[in-house]
Amino acid sequence: MEHFAPPKSALDSIEVASRDEIGALQLERMKWSLTHAYENSPFYRERFDAHGAHPGDLKTLADIAKFPFTGKQDLRDTYPFGMFAVPRTQLVRLHGSSGTTGKPTVVGYTAGDIDHWANLIARSIRAAGGRPGDILHNAYGYGLFTGGLGAHYGAERLGCTVVPISGGMTERQVTLINDFQPRIIMVTPSYMLSILDEFRRQGLDPRQSSLEIGIFGAEPWTNSMRAEIEEAFDMHAVDIYGLSEIMGPGVAQECVETKDGLHVWEDHFYPEIIDPVTHEVLPDGELGELVFTTLTKEGLPMVRYRTRDLTRLLPGTARSMRRIDKITGRSDDMIILRGVNVFPTQIEEQILKCRGLSPHFQIELTRSGRLDIMTVHVEAAVEATEANARALSAKELAHHIKSVVGVSTRIEVHDPQGVARSEGKAKRLLDNRPKS
Repeated sequence: MEHFAPPKSALDSIEVASRDEIGALQLERMKWSLTHAYENSPFYRERFDAHGAHPGDLKTLADIAKFPFTGKQDLRDTYPFGMFAVPRTQLVRLHGSSGTTGKPTVVGYTAGDIDHWANLIARSIRAAGGRPGDILHNAYGYGLFTGGLGAHYGAERLGCTVVPISGGMTERQVTLINDFQPRIIMVTPSYMLSILDEFRRQGLDPRQSSLEIGIFGAEPWTNSMRAEIEEAFDMHAVDIYGLSEIMGPGVAQECVETKDGLHVWEDHFYPEIIDPVTHEVLPDGELGELVFTTLTKEGLPMVRYRTRDLTRLLPGTARSMRRIDKITGRSDDMIILRGVNVFPTQIEEQILKCRGLSPHFQIELTRSGRLDIMTVHVEAAVEATEANARALSAKELAHHIKSVVGVSTRIEVHDPQGVARSEGKAKRLLDNRPKS
C-alpha cells in the first residue's frame, strides 16, 4: 500500500499550531459558546442557574469542570426543539435518531454549522489520504442519520466526486465500485464486511479493486478488524469519529500516516475524560468516558455532553491536536456477565483469531434460573463448513474468550450468511433476558 500523507502546506494552520495557540483559541471560543448557550437557550440558562454556574466563571479551560453535564436524556426530555439556541427559522437542516429505544433525539444546524461541518469532513478526508478529484463512494446512510449527508458535503468541499449510493443494495454497491473505480469508500466497518462477502460471491478479487482508502465509523471496531479489511482489499482502513449530538462524523479523524488513534479537531470541540461513576475529570492517558463541549456550534451548542464512549486522551502525533484512542466500547453497551465487564469489541477480536470463522457475529444474552448466559452467534468461513470444522472452531473461540475476556460462553456456529447483516450500524447485542 502506498502512503498518502498530505504535504504540510495542504493542512489548515491550526492542525500544526502549538499547544499554546490551540489552547488560546479554545478558551476564546469556549467563552463565546457558554455565553451563547446561556443567553439563547432557556434549557441551558435554567441548567446553569440550578448548578450555580455562569459563563463569567470560565477563566481557564479547566474551569469547564464547574459547569453541568448534558446527556442524551436531555434531548429526549426537550423533544423536539427545546434545546436550540437560535430561532427555529434560522435552522437549515434537522437530523435525528431513529427513536427505536424511546423518543428520538433531534439536532439542528444553522448555515454556519453546516459550513463548519463540511470543512471538518473535508479536513478529515484529507487526513485519511483523500485528495481533490478523487471519486468517493459514500455508503453511509442518507436521511435523518448524519453520516450520509455529513460525508457528502465534506467530500464535495474537498473537491471529490461523490457517488451518493447510501446503504443497502450490496450487489449494486460492488457493481458501481467496479464500474466507477472510486479511490475512497466511506461506510460502517460492519457493512464493509458485507461488501467484501459480495465481492467474493461474484468471484471478484477485492485486492484488484480501485479502492485505496476506507474511512470507517459510526460503530466501534478493532485493530484486528482493520488488519482483516486492509489485507482483503490491499487498502488503508482509517477511523472517523463523531456523533449527531456534537455534529455528526468528523469530530475526530485518524491520520493515514500514523493510524494511531483519532485526532480531535480541537478548534471546534473541547474533549474531557471523566470517571463515568464519580464524574471526576481524569488526566490525559487514563481510560474513562469521553465528554465534549462544542466551541462553535450555533444551532445546538453542547456543554459537557456525555458521549458514553470509553477511551483515553493522548498527545498529538501527525497533528498538534490531541488524539483519542480507538473507542473500546460504550459505557451503556458494556455487558456485566457474572461480575465480568465485557464489550462486543473484545468478542470481535477473539473471533478474528479463528481462521474457521467469518467476522459476522451477534451476542445473545439469556437467563437460566438466576444465571445469565452469553451465546455468541457466528458464521463458519466458507471453506470450513463441515461439522467437525465447526466444532473445532467453536471450541477454539470459547477458549479464546475464556482465557482473554474471562467469561464462559456458548458458541453457535451458523452457515455462511446465517447471522443477520446490517446495512448501517451493526446490532451486536440481543438481550433476551426477562425484563422483570
